[in-house]
Amino acid sequence: MRIFYEITIKSIVRDRIFHGILFSSLLFLLIPSVAGLSMRQMTELSVNLSLSLISFILLLLAVFLGGTHVWKDLERRYTYSTLSLPVSRTTYLTGKFLGIAVFLLVAACIMGIVSAGIIQYSAVIYPPERPVVWPNLTVAIVCDAMKYMLVVAIAFLFSTIATSFFLPVFGTICVFLVGSASQQVYDYITSPATKDISFVSKQIATLVYYIVPNFSAFDFKVNAVYGIPINASGLLFVSAYFLVYLLAVLAVAAMIFEKREIV
Repeated sequence: MRIFYEITIKSIVRDRIFHGILFSSLLFLLIPSVAGLSMRQMTELSVNLSLSLISFILLLLAVFLGGTHVWKDLERRYTYSTLSLPVSRTTYLTGKFLGIAVFLLVAACIMGIVSAGIIQYSAVIYPPERPVVWPNLTVAIVCDAMKYMLVVAIAFLFSTIATSFFLPVFGTICVFLVGSASQQVYDYITSPATKDISFVSKQIATLVYYIVPNFSAFDFKVNAVYGIPINASGLLFVSAYFLVYLLAVLAVAAMIFEKREIV
């Protein structure tokens, strides 16, 4: 597994997609200028913009790295020599996933440090009414990284059944969009104001809600921006949900990949 992990890290660093996404991180330099437009809430806006930019970059990394890495190996026939080694396909898939997951976590930490410097700079220029709660900011960034690790796992699942990069990339984007809105949709259809919606439609929406990952559960941006305390039990539930869903998706992906015919 270690060899696949190391190869994945090296290939990410050489990937042109990664270089393009890395270039977008220069937008962090514009945050103080944009936040300065709101003198009364400059620090809060800096936190909001920083977390939004981190989330956007991690999304790009998760979709394109997770959706293309396995496909590239299959397309370029690297898997012929790789899978001829005395290792299972599950080991190969797990090593590839760990390489991308660790890279996402490191990228989130680096961007978090940069964001902390920008937020502190904004707080010095215009002291906020409420102090920045740094633990909340840390939790928001770490949970964002966890969310996009799930996105990578879903991209891997699509990659095990796809013959091109279209399904892993666009299928993952669709699942991400649905999973980001599933909580709001579920809350709406279960409210008393939806009497006109048919029973079948409600059941379908409920089924989708339980099958598709609930990405909104990983969103602690409001807590970081306004310093709202984070419930410890809620954070524990999110962590358990992440582990269970991640292991389930990777297990299904591994089973499919073990049975796939590679020609």
